[in-house]
Formats: sequence, structure tokens, C-alpha cells
Amino acid sequence: MGRVPAVLAGQRIGLIGGGAMGEALIAGLLGRAVPEAALLAADPDAARRQYLEDERGIRATTENGAVVRGCDLVVIAVKPAHVEAALTGLAELDAATLTKPLWISIAAGVSLEQLGRCLPPDARVVRAMPNTPAQVGAGATAFVANEAAGPADRELARELFECVGIAWEAPSEAALDAVTGLSGSGPAYAFVFIEALGDAGVREGLPRDAAYRLAAQTLLGSARLVLETGRHPASLKDQVTSPGGTTIAGLAALEEHGFRAALQAAVAAATRRSRELGEIE
Repeated sequence: MGRVPAVLAGQRIGLIGGGAMGEALIAGLLGRAVPEAALLAADPDAARRQYLEDERGIRATTENGAVVRGCDLVVIAVKPAHVEAALTGLAELDAATLTKPLWISIAAGVSLEQLGRCLPPDARVVRAMPNTPAQVGAGATAFVANEAAGPADRELARELFECVGIAWEAPSEAALDAVTGLSGSGPAYAFVFIEALGDAGVREGLPRDAAYRLAAQTLLGSARLVLETGRHPASLKDQVTSPGGTTIAGLAALEEHGFRAALQAAVAAATRRSRELGEIE
């Protein structure tokens, strides 16, 4: 268990929504030695509340308002379609109470403008786009803050998401659509890659379980090399590629079948769809 990041020390952290991504954040915070007593989750499902209390050791409630009143940082972790109802349901709270915490939304496609319409004008709000590997502490999250949020608020958001992986502050909210297309949807591309690579191994005679394990570990190890060495992916690719060898033959086949173009098209299509969804209110 790591030490509590300095900016998170003493913070009371609440979540509106205790689903998979909310639980991922809870697990990451607990793994960084944030005390169980500092965490509070609200969820309408009784079984989910019981699970969070029994398995994660944190307090759980049905009342979103209790989270807002009792916490310094509130994560909006409900499905995008439920965000407006969750926030407008806090109408009984006065403006001072609603502006006290830092608000962090992980609801995909819900803009800062949309969030701001449900909160007082001076509420400090951060919009974030994490991805599903956060569930195993290997997430990639981009975030952007509204004008009311200061440097300390942005650093608090960064530390929160670094508990479950890496975090990057985007230069503008518009960049989050590209983030959605790349790292938000990216795990699905990676899963298809692992499946296809494993299937190729099966075709060449490998046992299926071994082929999938080898494919997954190959992708994991390659990603770690990029992150931990800081070297450009092309440099690492060249390190594996001997003149006239097996790897260059495989790479030539990938290029022949449009591997790069297919990935670029996937990211472009997902980015475009993210923009379209953001325009639907």
C-alpha cells in the first residue's frame, strides 16, 4: 500500500454512483492509503451499497445530498443519461453547500456547460475521461477544469486519477473528444488486437489458452517498455526488427493489409461520434 498523496491527505471524498468506475476509484484511493472513513458513496441499489460496505469497507448511502454535505471532493460517477437527474435532485441544498466541494464528473459526453447548468455559477467543476483499465490500476485519464477551478483543484483531480493510472490535463475541453476516440475506446481496439493475435497463434498450431496469454503479455510488456523507457515507439520497433528477418516480414504484411490506416480510421470514427453525442442534449 502506497502513501497518501499530499494533496489528497485529509480530503473527504464522495461518489455519486458506486458502479464499476466508481469502485475503481475507491480501490485506487484505498490502495494509496486513503482511510476508509474518508470515503462515502451514494447508490440507489441496496445490493451495491451492501457490497461497497462489505467488500471495500466504506460507508454507503441512498442520499446524494449526504455526499455533497459531507465531502470536499464529489465524483459524479453515474451514467451520462442520469447526470442531470442526479444533480437537479440536489435542489434542496443551498448554493453555499453546492459550491463547497470540488466536482469531478466522469460521465462520458457530458460537457462542462451541461454540468454548470445544474450547479451554481461559481461551482468548481472538472470533467474527466478515464478508461476501463482504471479497474486494475492501469487507466489513462484526461481531464479539463472550468474557469472557477484553480491550480489546487486541478492538482487534486490529477492526484485522484493517478491513483488508478496516469492522468493528463487537456489544453481544452474539445480535446476530450479525441481522447475518447483514442484511450476511451482504445481498450476495445486492444482487446480485438489480442484476440486476433491469439487466433493467429492458434492457426499456426499453438494451444488457445497459451496463445491468448502470450498475446496479452506481449501487448502489456510492449506498453510498459514505451512508458518506462520513454523511447519513441518507432525506436523500440526498430530494436525488434532485424534486416531481412521475421519481424520485418510481419510488419510488411500489416502495412499491406492497412493496419495503421485501420487504427487511424477507428480513432477518427470514435472521435467524430463523441462530438456528435456531445451535441445531443
